[in-house]
Amino acid sequence: MKQTNKMIWGVMTLAALPFAVGMAFAQETAGHSTSKVETVYESSGGSPMGSEPMHQNINPKAPPMTEAEFSRGKEIFFQRCAGCHGVLRKGATGKPLTPNITLERGTEYLKIFINYGSPAGMPNWGTSGELTETEVDLMARYVQQEPPTPPEYGMKEMEASWTVIVPPEKRPTKQMNKLNLKNLFSVTLRDAGKIALIDGDTKKIVETIKTGYAVHISRMSASGRYLYVIGRDARIDLIDLWMDKPQTVAEIKVGLEARSVETSKFKGFEDKIAIAGTYWPPQFVIMDGDTLKPRKIVSTRGMTVDPQEYHPEPRVASIVASHFKPEFLVNAKETGKIYMVNYSDLTNLKMTVIDAARFLHDGGFDSTGRYMMVAANASNKIAVVDTKEDKLAALVDVGKTPHPGRGANFIDPKFGPVWATGDLGDDSITLIGTDPVKHKQNAWKVVRTLKGQGGGSLFIKTNPKSKNLWVDTPLNPDAKLSQSVAVFDIRQLDKGYQVLPIGEWSGLGDGAKRVVQPEYNAAGDEVWFSVWSAKDKESAIVVVDDKTRKLKAVIKDPEIITPTGKFNVYNTQHDIY
Repeated sequence: MKQTNKMIWGVMTLAALPFAVGMAFAQETAGHSTSKVETVYESSGGSPMGSEPMHQNINPKAPPMTEAEFSRGKEIFFQRCAGCHGVLRKGATGKPLTPNITLERGTEYLKIFINYGSPAGMPNWGTSGELTETEVDLMARYVQQEPPTPPEYGMKEMEASWTVIVPPEKRPTKQMNKLNLKNLFSVTLRDAGKIALIDGDTKKIVETIKTGYAVHISRMSASGRYLYVIGRDARIDLIDLWMDKPQTVAEIKVGLEARSVETSKFKGFEDKIAIAGTYWPPQFVIMDGDTLKPRKIVSTRGMTVDPQEYHPEPRVASIVASHFKPEFLVNAKETGKIYMVNYSDLTNLKMTVIDAARFLHDGGFDSTGRYMMVAANASNKIAVVDTKEDKLAALVDVGKTPHPGRGANFIDPKFGPVWATGDLGDDSITLIGTDPVKHKQNAWKVVRTLKGQGGGSLFIKTNPKSKNLWVDTPLNPDAKLSQSVAVFDIRQLDKGYQVLPIGEWSGLGDGAKRVVQPEYNAAGDEVWFSVWSAKDKESAIVVVDDKTRKLKAVIKDPEIITPTGKFNVYNTQHDIY
């Protein structure tokens, strides 16, 4: 420990000590400040890698640990810490926790830091009751050991996991069921390891299908036939919606942890190519769209955009498919690089690499489908990429930790076409001009900033047929905010928002009742909300009439366990948001 730290220990009172330790750690390590909301979001659901076999590399300079203690420390780290600090503890949206830093601090110092948290955003794991006194001590010793490295995952492992359940030649040549596929919803049942297919017309569950751990997103093929579902455990399920009974026709595991999957949309390549990006290993894989056969793996390890230093685990956070070229746009979180991947020739793969900003997360297209808008959340920026010219159009400064989901496109009555994002870190809702032709003076500029209910927003949504803009706040610590939504009249944005008590309307009993992810039906006249409680509590889907803002339906079923994302087939297929 440095002499300055020894002096702190000698003169500080016990009451002041936790704050001093937290401040010292925040000041002396590289990285940025994260809010409590951000930290909860990053660690939510944990990592599926906690049970993966890894080599125990005991550092002789570190406090001793038994094999059982090390195993438990690894499990806690991947449950609580890896999302912020990275698999290798090199730092991501949280600060680095490598032995060269932690050994210098010492066990007692680290115990206080873990127990009480810090002003920079580190949760108070001990005093909050999340970790016991024994676990705090264990983790203080664990982070002084060399980080265990998860195994790599390449073509051999992917091919071993790949299964074609129903070959393409044995699948129907036309839709065999009577479902209105355009208005079908794929609903994530997060903790059940399933999705529910819900008929948007009848509000009934058509089918529940077993999938991977903590499904993250569903994506539609260009034709609207195939549904691609990926879980945090990097398992992809390919579901054929044309079959008499929609079912999984192919599966593959593309890594140890993942978040993103997408399918080709350029004319002539519809349904032919799929792609998935992983958190570990840091890479993406291109597959055949109708079978998930792995074809090409590309690593994202490399230099950051700033300060141009090597990063060992740039996680692939999101992927979108260009409508202008046979290309995927792959967003590497930690390096801030965007890969424009041309899939027309996989043998001679061509990529354009764009320097954007750290740390790239989620986003979508503007209303024309030409410009991708992606949040660099820890940099408080939105990167704008011209998919026709394959170049960065702008970096736009926005609020704290933008989290748009896919974002929201609409016509501002004063500034013309805009795309909007909400924030995790504050109550800002930022509107960015998106028309460089007829409204050139507003293009790629913040034209308006609205004030929402508060921080903790994950999704913002509207529809071309709607006059409403919906903003959720499921991660806000205030239950009144997390259980409700704000809705703005696009024609009168200056008048502020109306609050709708979605959680109350659900009629549920005890539970968190976090209201998350507004999603429109195909007609654009209904908005669906997930009312998300714990897996041992009742949850629901609440349907609101978009025009009247009145309750229209509540969907309850024992199968609806921890619903989060909902993806309407038509809107997802056509990138409507």
